[in-house]
Amino acid sequence: MSTRETGTDGDESENGGQAGTEWDHTTDLLVVGSGGGLVGALRASSLGLDVVVAEKTDKVGGSTGMSGGVIWLPDNPMLARVGVPDSYDKAVAYFDTVAGKAEDCSPASSTARRRAYLVSGSEMFTFLENEGVEFIHCEGYSDYYSGVRGVEGGVARSRSVEATAFDTRQLGEWAQRLRPPVAGNLTLYTYEAAYVSSLFTRTGVARMSRVMARTVAGRLRGRKNVTNGAALIGYVLKALLTRGVPVWTETAFVDLVVEDGKVVGAVLERNGKEIRVRARKGVLLSAGGFSRNQTMREEFSRDQPGRVEWTSANPGDTGEALQVAMKHGAATDMMDEAWWLPSWIMPDGVPSMCISERSKPGSIMVDAQGNRYFNEAVAYQEAGQSMFAQEKAVGGALPSWLIVDSRHRSRYVFGGAPPGKTPKEWVTSGAMKKADTLEDLARQCGVDPTALAATVDRFNGFAATGVDEDFHRGEGDHEKYQGDPSRKPNPCLGPVAKPPFYAVAMYPGDIGTNGGLLCDEHGRVLTEAGAPIPGLYAAGNITASVMGRKYLGAGATIGPSVVFSFIAAEHASDRSGSETAPTAG
Repeated sequence: MSTRETGTDGDESENGGQAGTEWDHTTDLLVVGSGGGLVGALRASSLGLDVVVAEKTDKVGGSTGMSGGVIWLPDNPMLARVGVPDSYDKAVAYFDTVAGKAEDCSPASSTARRRAYLVSGSEMFTFLENEGVEFIHCEGYSDYYSGVRGVEGGVARSRSVEATAFDTRQLGEWAQRLRPPVAGNLTLYTYEAAYVSSLFTRTGVARMSRVMARTVAGRLRGRKNVTNGAALIGYVLKALLTRGVPVWTETAFVDLVVEDGKVVGAVLERNGKEIRVRARKGVLLSAGGFSRNQTMREEFSRDQPGRVEWTSANPGDTGEALQVAMKHGAATDMMDEAWWLPSWIMPDGVPSMCISERSKPGSIMVDAQGNRYFNEAVAYQEAGQSMFAQEKAVGGALPSWLIVDSRHRSRYVFGGAPPGKTPKEWVTSGAMKKADTLEDLARQCGVDPTALAATVDRFNGFAATGVDEDFHRGEGDHEKYQGDPSRKPNPCLGPVAKPPFYAVAMYPGDIGTNGGLLCDEHGRVLTEAGAPIPGLYAAGNITASVMGRKYLGAGATIGPSVVFSFIAAEHASDRSGSETAPTAG
């Protein structure tokens, strides 16, 4: 007999276990982490399994809840509804030309795992809609490499979806346990952020007007709407609570319980004491990576030495669950990789992620020698990789410097500050440098002034022609999306010419690690010998990503997290009881 709880933090217990083991609680599937793993919990419950979710913090949502909440899903049903042509073969071509052929990549990005992701992604989307999650298409939020030279299969109009605004009143007291949305009090969808970052354009004004009207309308109706990752988590949490799935917050994962080589449960710390939870069908680890564990970063990331003070990952991203799995023989891969996102450090020490700022006209990024060394508007993971590569090859790239002129500062959002409104403390604290000449700015930044002047002069020539002869900035569809649509002929190129000039020190920040447990196409954790560890599944940033070392599109982190959680739940609930369910699709 299993123990089934309602969606509260109440604690029932059951003693029984097997082989003399005493259990405090018994369930079918234990999900560790409350981000993308919630989708696995929901799928398992829908298939008749008893499920428990354990979250170590007091908030539900993990990195997914803190994120934009976008999911990258090629060939999903929404695309057909809005008239975006796509296919499985087209998505495979995109994978192959961006991430590389599967045989040349990490086993995490094998042909079987790519196929499972692409096929099961559409199935998961339909399942979530049937469970009440409402989605919209992220129109214009292009695949990150669509239109880039040599890339096939990209979709300019976007393969990404995100949840519609969610009214947290539907959660009752659980609303207080959601992580706040990225957009704060605005009912702003993630895909709209690039448009409103150019507030002084027709597109920006029109989009911001729609956002404000939507926000005000919701408030007038008494709704407490959230968007972004908070909305996605809100919908899924509501469905879980409706199904009576218990979500235990402030419950830390301590260890796995293994009998005869099979994972049969876990040890958790709850209400100040350790409890043993039997999991008859398995344990799904979806507890994030190790961005906030400096010791692990130094051990595994020597070539790309990210630091805790640069990360924007969620506070619980400290790696304990990954360490436990490794202790029990789990294989890992790409442990040196992360979802890099160039960031500058604000006066309060908090990293500010730079995406659109790097793509807008009137900006360049240089190393300490005063040289540009990559396409500033490229996908943020590749931007971070370029910073590490330059540091290793030449030096002076950590930090690099993002330099903008006064046109940029007067027209575009920067670090959350509206156009033309630069907080005084940014400059007085030294977090942002300001000068009337490029020579003085170079001096403040410790950059070679002569080289910087030559770099700016060359770049301004490209701005005049609209062609970046050095790095092809503004050619890709996503680069154009992040640029200024009013700027012709290239929305990403404009001269750095009008004083005063501004600069911030840029570091390779991140939103989570990208390497971790090596899993198969069913979400099963593998040993170094390539064999599945019975009863152990994993998804999300605790795993080595199916995307390999590239960020293919908006939602390329959340996508694998929710899809492989879904896949793992289906495999764990295999009604035949087989250890080897057929590949999805």
